[in-house]
Amino acid sequence: MFSADTYKQRRAELKKRVGSGLVLLLGNDLVGMNYADNEYPFRQDSTFIYYFGLTNPGLNAIIDIDNDREIIFGDELTIDDIVWTGVLPTLHEQAHDVGVEKTLPTADLKKMLDEAKAKGHKIHYIPYYRAEHRVKLFNLLGIKPGQDEPSVDLIRAVVDMRNHKTAEEIVEIEKACDVTADMHMQAMRIARPGMTEYEVMAEVQKVAQAAGMALSFPIICTTQGQTLHQHKYLHTLNPGDMLLLDAGAETAGGYAGDMSSTICVDKKFTKRQKDVYDIQVASHLAAVDALKPGVPFEDVYNLSCEVICQGMKDLGIMKGDPKEAVPAGAHAMFMPCGLGHMMGLDVHDMENLGEVWVGYNGRPKSTQFGRKSLRLARPLEPGFVLTIEPGIYFIPELIDLWGKDNKFGEFINYNELNKWRDWTGVRNEEDYLITADGARRLGKKIPLTTEEVEALR
Repeated sequence: MFSADTYKQRRAELKKRVGSGLVLLLGNDLVGMNYADNEYPFRQDSTFIYYFGLTNPGLNAIIDIDNDREIIFGDELTIDDIVWTGVLPTLHEQAHDVGVEKTLPTADLKKMLDEAKAKGHKIHYIPYYRAEHRVKLFNLLGIKPGQDEPSVDLIRAVVDMRNHKTAEEIVEIEKACDVTADMHMQAMRIARPGMTEYEVMAEVQKVAQAAGMALSFPIICTTQGQTLHQHKYLHTLNPGDMLLLDAGAETAGGYAGDMSSTICVDKKFTKRQKDVYDIQVASHLAAVDALKPGVPFEDVYNLSCEVICQGMKDLGIMKGDPKEAVPAGAHAMFMPCGLGHMMGLDVHDMENLGEVWVGYNGRPKSTQFGRKSLRLARPLEPGFVLTIEPGIYFIPELIDLWGKDNKFGEFINYNELNKWRDWTGVRNEEDYLITADGARRLGKKIPLTTEEVEALR
């Protein structure tokens, strides 16, 4: 949690940007896994954290712009609660710590909203992602699920503020990135033939927990790297395999790290592994070198994909001009995903508010296969924090689907490609801050090249 002044300044800026009306910010509640008292680990809503700093459940808040007041709604602990939780700071004490002097019981929230609606005041709210939020919107505002109309003015204000990280936010993000790097280097040290994916995953998670941090997302730890988001840990590590790890830590305040690495299960990469791995590294480094203010991130994506296409051409898997193959969409055979995403209080920052606002500044997204998964395309600005994570994936199902129609036959040599269909996939990922004149990597450096990985193996 930052100082009270930080949250007061954020709320004051939000009032200026939105202009009038009431801003309704819903916090998260506890959710039972299989019965009410056996709860999922609690995580507060990130926008609520950003403006109010409190990370405990059962809270909601109003920012009344026209009357220049801020109120946190929640219920004080009863003796029944204290028996289970012990004595905790009162809601009023917690609110005071984030610069809010007015607190009211949860039951008073609907009364205030009803009064505002009766007076014709606009009530602003953001898109929400949990069933409990939809129930709250129905109970509080009479809005049925599927009929909500989030405030574009509020969305744009929140996105612009949260997209530009302050110095104190960067300190928090870098803490998460340092621990994230330690997680990956631990996997590089211990992974060996005969271990299971879940054994490696457990050691990676232990690093985060030992540092007093949570995971910023469920760990991906798999020898089946051609599956981009594989959260099951089913396989044994065998000689000749590669292990793809995508993992990140999250600070107590909610700030995330997110890195990926691909590890040879043997002490060294085979020549066949290295041939493709080195292309991915070249794509990665080209993207990093292009990062600076004013550069559209979609241009960085195009560059990284061109490097991959040229590498595939050098191996005889592709043909033609990479600068023609990428706009046509042929590169998506190997990179059917984006290049990176914003990162901050969410590992995919503000994804619930809509990529069209966060990553495109309101511009429509492409519908082209592969490119439509690009979460960020807008020109870069100082203060943006983002990931760089090009990948190369050999997906047998995609090879077969496109191959039967010789799709992009002018760019893809399917006879040669089929010789590589068992290669799986490679992804390496780092986190970057856009600075006034370029970019800076956040967190400790993790091994990237085959030589660096082998040195730690």
